[in-house]
Amino acid sequence: MTELGRVVGDDGQGRATCGPLGGQGVQAMDAAAVDRFDRWIRQEFVERNTELEEAYFSARREIVHDPHLDTIKRMIRTDGAKLIAPIVEDGGMPPGAQERYRLLGAVGFYLASCRRHEVDGPDGAEELSAAWSLANLLGSSLGVVPRFVFAHQSFYNPAVHDAYRTFTSLDDESVFITYNALAALAYRRAAHALRSVPPMGVSNPMATYLLEDARAALDDVMEFQRTLGRTLDVDRFFFNVRPYFKPYRVGGTEYRGANAGDFSAINELDVLLGLCDPRDPFYQGILAEKRPYLPPEDQARLRGVVTAESLLEAFLREAAAGPVTPRLRENAEHFLALCRAHGTASSFHHHKLVKPFLEEPARDAPEERRKGITASGPPLEVVMAWLARLSDLRAARDLPGSARLALERLRNLIADGARTDG
Repeated sequence: MTELGRVVGDDGQGRATCGPLGGQGVQAMDAAAVDRFDRWIRQEFVERNTELEEAYFSARREIVHDPHLDTIKRMIRTDGAKLIAPIVEDGGMPPGAQERYRLLGAVGFYLASCRRHEVDGPDGAEELSAAWSLANLLGSSLGVVPRFVFAHQSFYNPAVHDAYRTFTSLDDESVFITYNALAALAYRRAAHALRSVPPMGVSNPMATYLLEDARAALDDVMEFQRTLGRTLDVDRFFFNVRPYFKPYRVGGTEYRGANAGDFSAINELDVLLGLCDPRDPFYQGILAEKRPYLPPEDQARLRGVVTAESLLEAFLREAAAGPVTPRLRENAEHFLALCRAHGTASSFHHHKLVKPFLEEPARDAPEERRKGITASGPPLEVVMAWLARLSDLRAARDLPGSARLALERLRNLIADGARTDG
C-alpha cells in the first residue's frame, strides 16, 4: 500500500502500520483513504475546476453565477468533503513530517478551490468542518499555517506520470507554477552558497567559488523570470490562476493567500548580503508575517541567518583593517556584482511581473472585486507600497535605511587599496 507515494505496511485491515507520531503512539492514518482523496484531487477536481475556469474566461469575469456552474461548484465542495471525512474519522496521522506537509497541501487545494468558487460561506460550513479540522491538526503538528501555500504546489507536490497536482489543466497555471518554482530553486542555490561563506572568511579563495556560484544562480533567477513574463498570459493569470491564491478561512480564522515568494532563500540573501537589516522594524514585520507561511525547514534557516554578521559588514571590517589583498579585492568585486544582481532580479519582478500581471489588470476589475484582489489581504495600493519599498531596499536605492552608503564605502576602500598597490 502507498501513502502519498511512500510504501508502508498494512495491518490486514487496510490501515497503514507506521511508527508513532512524535513518540505518542498515535495511530497511523488510513493510507487508502488518503490515496482516494489524492486521486480525486488529480482527476475530477481538476476537470471541474477547468470547466468552471473556461466559463469564467469566456465571460471575461472572475466568477460567473448560473445554475449549471453553481451545481459544479457545490459538487467540488461535497465530493471533497466526502473523501476527507473518512481520513478524519480514522483518527490517525501520517508519521513523517513530509507526509503531513503534503497532506496539508492536498487539503489546502480543496479549501482554496472552495474559496475561489465562493462556496465556503456559512451554508458550506458543515461540509467544510472536517477539512478545517484536519488542516488545523496538520498545521499545528508542523508549526505552519493550516492552509495551502506555494511550497505545496512546487516542492512538496509529488508527480505521478510526469504530472504534479494542479487546480486546473490550463497551460498558464503550469507555466506559473514551473517558472516560479525554478526561480525559487535558483534562489535556494544562491542562499546555500552564501551560507557557507561566513565560516571561512570573505578573503578565502574558496569563497570566490561560492560568490561566483551565487551570482550564476541569480542569473538563472533572471532567466526564469524573463521566461515567465514572456510566456504567461496576463488575462489567463488574472482571471484563472490568481483567484486560487486568495486568503481563505480555516474554521474561524482567515489566513492570507499563497505567495510564490514564501521561501526563506530570498530573505537569507537580503540579510546575508546586508541589503536588508533584520533590526529594521519594516523588515522585521516582513519576516514575522512570512515565517508561519514558510515550510518547516525554511523557518529554521530564517531563524539561523538573522543574527549572523552580513557579508557587507565582514568585507567592510576586513578592508578597513587593511591591507586590501588581491583576493579580498577580487571577492569584494564578486560580492558587489552579486548585490547588483539581487537588486536587478527584485526590480524586474516588481516592474515586469507584479505590476503588469496584477496592478494593471486590477484597474479594470469591477469595484466590488478590487477589495480582495491581492493574496495578502490588505488593499492593493498598500501591498504595492510594501513591495516597492522591499524592492528599493534590495536594489540599495538612495532612501533611508538602505545599504547604499555602506556599499559605496566598500567600493571606495577597494578602489583606494588598488591605487595603493599601484
